[in-house]
Amino acid sequence: MASVFFYHVVGDLTVGKPELEEFYETETIGSAIRAIRESTECGITVWKRKTHMGMAENNDTRQQRFVGILTSLDVVSFLAKPQCLEDQDKAMKTLVSDVVVPDNALLKIVDPGIRLIDALEMMKQGVRRLLVLKSTVWKGMSKRFSILYNGKWLKNVDNSSCNNLSINVSAPSSAASSASSSSSSTPPFMRNKFCCLSREDIIRFLIGCLGALAPLPLSSISSLGAINHNYSSIDASLPAAEATQKNPGDPSAFAIMESTPDGRHRILGEISVSKLWKCDYIAAAWALANLSAGQFIMGIEDNVSSRWLTDFNNNSLDNGVESTRPRKISSMSSGYSPVSPTFGVGRGTYRGRSAPLTCKTTSSLAAVMAQMLSHRATHVWVTEGEDDDDVLVGVVGYADILVAVTSKPPSLSALTPRSIIELRLENHL
Repeated sequence: MASVFFYHVVGDLTVGKPELEEFYETETIGSAIRAIRESTECGITVWKRKTHMGMAENNDTRQQRFVGILTSLDVVSFLAKPQCLEDQDKAMKTLVSDVVVPDNALLKIVDPGIRLIDALEMMKQGVRRLLVLKSTVWKGMSKRFSILYNGKWLKNVDNSSCNNLSINVSAPSSAASSASSSSSSTPPFMRNKFCCLSREDIIRFLIGCLGALAPLPLSSISSLGAINHNYSSIDASLPAAEATQKNPGDPSAFAIMESTPDGRHRILGEISVSKLWKCDYIAAAWALANLSAGQFIMGIEDNVSSRWLTDFNNNSLDNGVESTRPRKISSMSSGYSPVSPTFGVGRGTYRGRSAPLTCKTTSSLAAVMAQMLSHRATHVWVTEGEDDDDVLVGVVGYADILVAVTSKPPSLSALTPRSIIELRLENHL
């Protein structure tokens, strides 16, 4: 396994991360919509309020206050319910606690001195977010980043602290053992300040040190076993509302499928947290409740994604809540122009920014990681074949990548000659 996982700690990934602003379960869905759209992820962490605002709390009590993660798909699915479409004002004022799915295991509070390999193991077991104390000086700092990080952090520390500071560049094994001392060395003005690390943050860090992971990055996702064949899907002819009745799992996405005469399946589009992230949630809810899955994604192709965004920005946001004035939703007002229920039109019809993000089974792990990060996507669909004849065989999500990068590297015989040359050049540089 790559030494980068042992020589780095979680604190190395927290520089530049904003302080966590807790979003409470007593807020409304209208407030949640704005919070999700302004967040750096497709969902927000939801918390219970402190019983006593001035009371200090430890990690255990803070962990107990965490409720779950509310995503864009959760909100759109809720607003697509008949009673919500009939009374939008009431729906937008619904408390988040009535919508969010409680799952306390999706977030773990960790010390900044914990090794990166330990953080990866947590995320491989289902943890989506890591809550990390934003400390300024701690002894468990990784060898590679200690001078850089202390150099930046010491700007906020008084001179006496600087004079007494000794930079520790100990071996990786000491990082975990000294983790308990980090909180005690945190200045008073930095205590109880946390930031949230997501799986995307981990992937972004890893793509910056591909050479240390060699030869994994240039290996195909197929050879690494990174393709997840247990994905969620909906036939294009079925109601899009089926997305509100199923749990997509991880990643939180449904592939919209078209069956071919020979029994194979092609992917036409998707309904996912990343596609709904920046949309007009009310228009999306109407479309989800009234259109077929094929019409839903074709509506997106007909520039609905930008139309949703325009409609949302035109709504007044008073006190952080989307305008709740009742408005008549129809296929025209939502921007949808439903088409014939016959979907044998070929994948050429489904193109543009709403087309699903796809790769081949022969794509390298590095290429897939780059795709996900550049498109801010939580997953990439995997296909086989050429042009319009390609069929969907699986999906690669965050969890699949984390498993792949910590697996045993394949032999050089599994790489193409070109990949070996690129690998050697990268290591030389």
